[in-house]
Amino acid sequence: MQVDNIKLLTISSLYPNNRDFKHGVFVETRLRNLVKDYPKITPCVIAPVPWFPFKNTCFGEYARFAGVKTKEERHGITIYHPKYLVIPKIGMLLTPWLMAHSIKRCIKRLQLQGQKFDVIDGHYFYPDGVAIAKVAEELNIPFTCTARGTDINLIPQQEKPKRLIQSVFKKADHLMAVCKALKDEMVSLGANENKTSVLRNGVDLSLFTPSDEATQRQLKKEHLADKKLILSVGWLIERKGHFLVIDAIKNLPDCHLMIAGDGPDKQKLEQQVKQLKLTDRVSFLGALPQAKLSQYYRSADALVLASSREGWANVLLESMASGTPVVAANIWGTPEVVASPEAGILVERDSASIEQGIKTLLNNPPNRLQTRLYAEQFSWAETSDKQYQIFSSIIDGNQHDR
Repeated sequence: MQVDNIKLLTISSLYPNNRDFKHGVFVETRLRNLVKDYPKITPCVIAPVPWFPFKNTCFGEYARFAGVKTKEERHGITIYHPKYLVIPKIGMLLTPWLMAHSIKRCIKRLQLQGQKFDVIDGHYFYPDGVAIAKVAEELNIPFTCTARGTDINLIPQQEKPKRLIQSVFKKADHLMAVCKALKDEMVSLGANENKTSVLRNGVDLSLFTPSDEATQRQLKKEHLADKKLILSVGWLIERKGHFLVIDAIKNLPDCHLMIAGDGPDKQKLEQQVKQLKLTDRVSFLGALPQAKLSQYYRSADALVLASSREGWANVLLESMASGTPVVAANIWGTPEVVASPEAGILVERDSASIEQGIKTLLNNPPNRLQTRLYAEQFSWAETSDKQYQIFSSIIDGNQHDR
């Protein structure tokens, strides 16, 4: 059963805003592709952000929340950013309820303005999914929730959050995961396999365009002329493993590492680079918009992803779509992405294995256009089709139940 004119409410604290253009961009990208493929869907986004009153940069990561607009528009989609209170130390257990309060107030305000929502498209099971489940039940709106990584492979290690996540499994009209590894873990935690679907992330094949060997060499000259260019992309935190890539580079004198991203560990990583005397072979690029990042992908000889936990790492497909093969830690959903020699190679998550993986890949690189062809099988069309079918089925079933 297909339903026309779906009024879809996407709710996620992982969504870009005017202060952080990369925050949760994968959620925005999925929604944008869904609306492009199914233009009769009317989207609306509620992306709650923590309340913080001070914009001064001395407050670090929290300062950016103070400048987030209450309402904005991106790519033709209206986004609301209700604020919710975060309480230090005990915040993790209270956040779902404080977030639920801000989401509910926002929805009720929109309903008073005449807006109607057929289904909620939720993302991230904790705290977002717990908050969404509470609001959806109170306002009688069906909802789905998508698992994206640490909400399933890390947070459930704590007993109370695990129980709350399991309650979301029971209340949701459908569950989604970005890779099979996450779905399997959800099922082991008690999710109903029959109402849990894998909806993998795709890649924007028009934004991330390929460079062949000759073009790549020419592009690389804009950055460095005589070394292999290695990329490491992601938020600068321990879990992303940039420190392991830096350590691996010290024994690869023909390589130059460029790290794209920002985050709380930047100073620590810069200090590591100084201690290893690698300041001339490691560069920090900061956070880059995707259009700029695509140029580095096209220039690089390899991307390295050393994360300890990933659901479905978008950077892998972005790199491959640009013709650049990858060296990636063999964890969670990553083997589902790197499943062919044209894609790259999988390694253990330690600096020695990463070093050897880079050597192996550089000594016998796949053809860059073959790497691009591999990435082309991961378009967004299949994911959009599955979402539309799921949302239509939920709405149709909800209408019949009335």
